Amino acid sequence: MNIYIVEGSHSGPVNGRLAKAELALAANSLNLKIAENAQSADVIVAVGGGDIGDKSVIGKKVYVVEDLNEIFANPKQILNDAPTKASVYQQSTSAAPASKSDTGVKRIVAVTACPTGVAHTFMAAEAIEEEAKKRGWWCKVETRGSVGVGNELTPEEIAAADVVIAACDIDVDLSKFAGKKLYRTKTGPALKKTAQELDKAFEEATVYQPSAGASSGKSSNEKKGVYQHLLTGVSYMLPMVVAGGLIIALSFAFGQFQEVLKTVKVIENGVEVVKQVLVNELVGETHLSEIGGLAFSLMVPLLAGYIAYSIADRPGLAPGLVGGLLAVSTGAGFLGGIIIGYFAGYFALAITRYLPLPKSMEALKPILIVPLLATLITGLVMQFIVGTPIAWLMKSITLWLNTINGANAVMLGALLGGMMCTDMGGPINKVAYAFGTGMISEQAYAPMAAVMAGGMVPPLAMGLATLIARKKFAKAEQESGKASLVLGLCFISEGAIPFAARDPLRVIPCCIIGGAITGGMALAFGSTLMTPHGGLFALAIPGVVKPVVGYLLSIVVGSLIAGIAYALIKAPESVNENPQAA
Repeated sequence: MNIYIVEGSHSGPVNGRLAKAELALAANSLNLKIAENAQSADVIVAVGGGDIGDKSVIGKKVYVVEDLNEIFANPKQILNDAPTKASVYQQSTSAAPASKSDTGVKRIVAVTACPTGVAHTFMAAEAIEEEAKKRGWWCKVETRGSVGVGNELTPEEIAAADVVIAACDIDVDLSKFAGKKLYRTKTGPALKKTAQELDKAFEEATVYQPSAGASSGKSSNEKKGVYQHLLTGVSYMLPMVVAGGLIIALSFAFGQFQEVLKTVKVIENGVEVVKQVLVNELVGETHLSEIGGLAFSLMVPLLAGYIAYSIADRPGLAPGLVGGLLAVSTGAGFLGGIIIGYFAGYFALAITRYLPLPKSMEALKPILIVPLLATLITGLVMQFIVGTPIAWLMKSITLWLNTINGANAVMLGALLGGMMCTDMGGPINKVAYAFGTGMISEQAYAPMAAVMAGGMVPPLAMGLATLIARKKFAKAEQESGKASLVLGLCFISEGAIPFAARDPLRVIPCCIIGGAITGGMALAFGSTLMTPHGGLFALAIPGVVKPVVGYLLSIVVGSLIAGIAYALIKAPESVNENPQAA
């Protein structure tokens, strides 16, 4: 008997292959032959339920084993049962993508990605799915978050889709959507104006064709703004900032004094002698701080490298990374990294597009000519033009930030805290966040304290408002308020977006006032923060936040002021039918 083994879409990339291997071994021990295709098989075994990618099995006898544990427990029994339990396989309309012409139902697939890969990525995905569900459409959204690709789209699902929506704030690989109608937008509109964006997707989508040789799938006529290039660099830099900051903080937390026997030279009676003495020495800190310092040293190269990558694709990565390393060595810091990243990217792009070469040498351009010329020129520009003045500027800024106090500190904190609350994950918010993150690499930790404390205010304030003025909020908003409190504790400003989208003229001013008060108080207390994320959970590591009491008090006061203010001025839900006009 010939057995053909296939995988269902629910089998999983690892377990499915393991289950197939188990069945193949069992078939060999039972002297059964493994067929190469469905046509030559007497019976077909499908590992896992869901859609079967091999469409040649449709109409043939298939034994679908949905529970893989049954295969792992007794693969021989599965093969023995296959002839009697197999039934004619028909494509499942619920699991398998079907075209609109077959079902009358529109089908959309989407990809979402934001710079941090935490909040907007998943909130935009949920908004798209919910809106599609309301309309009775089939929808699946792939997330490109901080933990990688989630809910990955299959080739069959992409092929059956009527339109692809790419709601991305950063550069992502879209090459698998080649030939499909694609509509590009950002996570913000996808989250706040979901219905309009879905309508525009069907009206404005165009057939997507990646440019030749572009690994990231960027169209030759696709233009991205300067701001989006910066966000791409920041998104790749963030994990290194978090790792470096927390490891350095751990070095202080785990460091402890111990008595160590050391050899020293001393003068006794005018004669130099060598003696061994016990001294108290801080141990446990050196190695951790070295690791954290090395992580910090990679922040600026990653920032510059991926800004250049966003502009010029792969040819920009090498010159951008080298330019970033030189920015560190020359003291130009993150500001120099940003400048040289843009230079490296646009210079590499110019060479790629406009340097004429004989056809026989075109193949050498991406692997030899562009990396050589772009890296060489970028390095020289960094060393002889950009490095010295930007290093002086960074030194001046860092010195000022480390010495500010009094009214200047309060004003800086209020500015950063208010910016974090202005658009809750939008451009203004990200500018303040990028500044605070960049200053961590210069060992200036005060700005990040104001940034994170201020950014926690909007969701915390909205959650408090739903508790203070419960009767003014609809049941759904009361539930959103509970989630908003949790998101606020995690430093996810986007938790307040549902409230801001519904009632912007009241919510946003209240949040800006609360955030400015929080940021100003945080720097008035002399607060510092060594990591760019984590919210209150960063306090679990001693030394990350200083002083803890002043920092927490700042957040509490600002959140209470913003929450109480909104609770007082919010119109009751029955009256507030059209908040935009209120």
